[in-house]
Amino acid sequence: MVVLMLASTLTVMAGAIIAPVVGVIRGELGVSGTSAGLILTAHGLSLAVVSPFVGWAIDRWGLRIPLVSGLLLYGVAGGAGLLTESYGALIVSRFLFGVGAAAVFTGTTVALLALYQGAERDRVAGWRSTAISLGGIIWPLLGGALGELSWHGPFAIYLLGIPVGVAMLLVMPDLPAEGRGTRGGAVRLLREHPRLPALYALSLFGSFLLYVMAVFLPQLLTENGIEEPFTISLITTSTSVGGSLIGLVYAKMKAGLGYQNLLRLAVVAWILAFLITGLSDHAALLTASAFLFGLGSGLSVPALAMLIGETAPPARRGQAMSLSGTANFTGQFVAPLVIGPVVGATSIAAGFLVGAVLGGLVLLLLLLVRVSPRTAQPAPGVQDRVDEDDTGGASTDTASV
Repeated sequence: MVVLMLASTLTVMAGAIIAPVVGVIRGELGVSGTSAGLILTAHGLSLAVVSPFVGWAIDRWGLRIPLVSGLLLYGVAGGAGLLTESYGALIVSRFLFGVGAAAVFTGTTVALLALYQGAERDRVAGWRSTAISLGGIIWPLLGGALGELSWHGPFAIYLLGIPVGVAMLLVMPDLPAEGRGTRGGAVRLLREHPRLPALYALSLFGSFLLYVMAVFLPQLLTENGIEEPFTISLITTSTSVGGSLIGLVYAKMKAGLGYQNLLRLAVVAWILAFLITGLSDHAALLTASAFLFGLGSGLSVPALAMLIGETAPPARRGQAMSLSGTANFTGQFVAPLVIGPVVGATSIAAGFLVGAVLGGLVLLLLLLVRVSPRTAQPAPGVQDRVDEDDTGGASTDTASV
């Protein structure tokens, strides 16, 4: 569990730890602002494209080798920035890094689904959400500290993937390749399990809003006279603090509310956060909005991951979770492209209000359409959970008594 939690934090630091030195890299290598921005986003593109192939490999050959290989590639390709002196070599290493990150993103989620069941799965999913959020605080701060020494410094953190990969090789059980011999690609998976597209759309939307917050909240703070980098970092990391705290109580909330209500509550938190951000210019309220958004993400991330994994058959979980990665990073990529023109034509605050309106539409759909399986009431004294599957049958997930 310790190795799984540590590996889970690696995807969240994919671009965050080098963000503080992108400006320095631009000056040192003599590239344009757009080219410098590609250093942050190149891995997201390769991750989105490669994820379905990673999922196919996990289903066909088992989890252990793809996950360990991904962690090692993550460490080597990510750490290559320590020695790279040219822009071209750096971009190539970032694309390769995205391939490793895709295996880590998909593999850690599939591992959680394969190794834990019932109530224990919910607890571990909540702890994983907390670990990811804590990684969103610790790794960027460490990257900023190393960036004070050299722009190469933050890339050293990626080397952590190598020892984590070795540890994963030693502790990960050699789980069977349940998907060997299974036919059909992503289209067939989506057709046979029509709930999955809705879950992927929610994942994309959550990532979309997250990156609207990440890209435009610092600009809004500067516009409102809050210019100190440390103050801005404290306010923006409130999102990760909120996600860390909610992860500790996720299992209890899921047991009491169920997946459907958790997702509705998450979207409500997002709407309120964007409304506060769009209507306020006070530092305390903007900090509260970032924290509130983190609470929503702390609910949605584990809920969506577990729902996707439980909706897909075990033999197709790798593919199902890999498509989730594609959805997540597509949402990140399109966020500035969609909201940016709105901000340019009006204001940053208006961009957040548009995000709140979009959230309202998603909430309306969640009130009208069920994206989670209905749960049958167990007999007294029995805690077995029976969920209706897509075809009206039932799949039983036994919890501890």
